[in-house]
Amino acid sequence: MAKTRGRPLGSFTQHRRLDHLRELLERHPKGMTLYEMAESLRVTPRTMRRYMKEVEREYDLEPTRTKGGGQVMWRITAVDIPRKIELRRTQAFALLAARRVFEPMRGSALYEEIDMAIGRLLALAQRPGRGPNAGLSDNHLEKRFLYLPFAPKMYESRTEELDDLFQAVADLRPLTLQYKSVGKNKEESIVIHPYALVLHRDAIYAVGLHVAHAEIRTFLLDRMRATQCSTTERFLLPPDFDVDDYFQGELGIWRSAQKHKVVVDFDPEAVEYIRGRRIHPSQRLSGLPNGGVRVMMTVGNLNPVVSWVLEWGQRAKVVEPVELAERVRGELVAALAKYGIVPPLTAKPKRSARKTTP
Repeated sequence: MAKTRGRPLGSFTQHRRLDHLRELLERHPKGMTLYEMAESLRVTPRTMRRYMKEVEREYDLEPTRTKGGGQVMWRITAVDIPRKIELRRTQAFALLAARRVFEPMRGSALYEEIDMAIGRLLALAQRPGRGPNAGLSDNHLEKRFLYLPFAPKMYESRTEELDDLFQAVADLRPLTLQYKSVGKNKEESIVIHPYALVLHRDAIYAVGLHVAHAEIRTFLLDRMRATQCSTTERFLLPPDFDVDDYFQGELGIWRSAQKHKVVVDFDPEAVEYIRGRRIHPSQRLSGLPNGGVRVMMTVGNLNPVVSWVLEWGQRAKVVEPVELAERVRGELVAALAKYGIVPPLTAKPKRSARKTTP
């Protein structure tokens, strides 16, 4: 029989059961016995006691006895019972517009939770309006006001890894996993402290501490395998941690100690797009004599910049650094070679002359 890596048997993962336990207690303000809760979650009373300790990290649970010295009932204290959030239909529509951002997570327990919330928002949005909106419940605005993902990845085969990662981020728990880094031929077993979960271009990343290297890095969910979230340990989130420090706008969540000044010129056809978007937090724009625009910015890792420039084809030209220009040129030459085309100019760009002090 395959090993379940410490997860209880059944249709729920461990943290999904914890969520279900919270829901049970919220729906039964008068309380439930230990055995009633264990039966609902299909676990043993011993496991239920452990789950209750986890829930008590968020809520205060109080025991009460039924009349005549009956069984102990457990309930959330009145002060900790979650309050309902009131929303207007327009607010529900605004939230529903972004629901497709979660599509890559489909199949995971996290997605199931989000889908439940979306179902409640849909029910609210589809109620008949009042006043000038009366009778407009059938106009299906929720289908016409949408965010469309950018070539989303689908993680149906990574749902266990995704659920473990989210639990580790949410509960500040160490995550053990097999990970294959870029440029390495085999996986390695590592432990990370995942500080944040980021969706960039609809792929899922974690930003966190690589424990063995004592270094904050980014980890792609696609390269994670055999994840296991600790049930006994926690880590502290650094007080100065800010995920924006590891995010390069449109250029991804790469970070490097080395800084590169990047200058790229764009043809007039690209001006409207470039001027209308913030590609990088450090970007500066200036006009060109031909009506084009020059983008100047300081970035860390050049890998995403190469891909970004290539997306623009003939409308973009790298001015500096020379390293970036050579890498873009190499990609273009290799692409043309696949079509049997040999560029007439094969010489590498000349490096700009610099004055040196004797």
